[in-house]
Amino acid sequence: MRGGDFMAKAPDAKKRGKARPGSTEGGLSQEQLLRGYRDMLLIRRFEEKAGQLYGMGLIGGFCHLYIGQEAVVVGIQMALGEGDQVITSYRDHGHMLATGMQARGVMAELTGRKDGYSRGKGGSMHMFSKERNFFGGHGIVGAQVSLGNGLAFSNWYRQTDRVCVTYFGDGAANQGQVFESFNLAALLKLPCVFVIENNKYGMGTSVDRATASRDLSKNGTPWHIPSAQVDGMDVEAVHEAADAAVAHCRAGKGPYLLEVKTYRYRGHSMSDPGRYRTREEVQKMRTERDCIEGARHKLEGLGVEEAAIKQIDDEVKRIVQEAADFAQASPEPDAAELYTDVLLEV
Repeated sequence: MRGGDFMAKAPDAKKRGKARPGSTEGGLSQEQLLRGYRDMLLIRRFEEKAGQLYGMGLIGGFCHLYIGQEAVVVGIQMALGEGDQVITSYRDHGHMLATGMQARGVMAELTGRKDGYSRGKGGSMHMFSKERNFFGGHGIVGAQVSLGNGLAFSNWYRQTDRVCVTYFGDGAANQGQVFESFNLAALLKLPCVFVIENNKYGMGTSVDRATASRDLSKNGTPWHIPSAQVDGMDVEAVHEAADAAVAHCRAGKGPYLLEVKTYRYRGHSMSDPGRYRTREEVQKMRTERDCIEGARHKLEGLGVEEAAIKQIDDEVKRIVQEAADFAQASPEPDAAELYTDVLLEV
């Protein structure tokens, strides 16, 4: 049985052309861009607060911040629909918030508390929400790609039009299971959008030193997987590319690969001093390419008043502070919690 034979057809993709009144050249309406700005700012402020709590010793273990990359997950999430799934690696806090998971539950999990999404047992890298179709959060480099194929296979097998978005980084792009997943997805025409978040560094190694490929969007070429390379510092560009990729998968045409070129401002994890790059390089990206400032300038160009933007800023600050307070007030899990969710009783 071929993968595309019984996939439900998606509605026709949006016609692209001149920007609508009250929208930007990228096609997002003012309302959509405001929502994108708000979601990116929430991730930024949340991650900054998480960094503070880590410094205070309230977050243990590894902690990988998403600061700088916010436009990637926000732009893609805006292209998804009800029931679509998301799975990613250990740099996952932003993905959780973008899918609609509550900031207080995520922060409580980061601090290992009972009210966290994994009841304090998963920590930064292993959080899940069945209600929001978020399937982790995975600590093993590249392992989530095969699992994303499994989610897409479930959609294919059940004859739904749901799509799975599988994120991984440039450091994982050379892993063997990634290419095995490409092969199976192409063979069965699985509805999977593979997203390479290329932030230029796999831990501390530049992508230019780690791979012979200079265009990671072409990594699916041997399996004839269509692809696009996208400016990951522009939420509108990401959304437009994601729209096309999701429509392709939803129509039963098989997988799609996006290489989203982005940049992280902080180290690989909180323990990384970042000596493999200069401060000037980081500052240049912050000054010239910041995704949140870029969205803010576009909103101002659309005539959005400063008061409306400040209202969003104040709302985000309140949500993040409440999340931090909630996490610190939440009790630690009982010792008996160690024995739950270990084995499935049948």
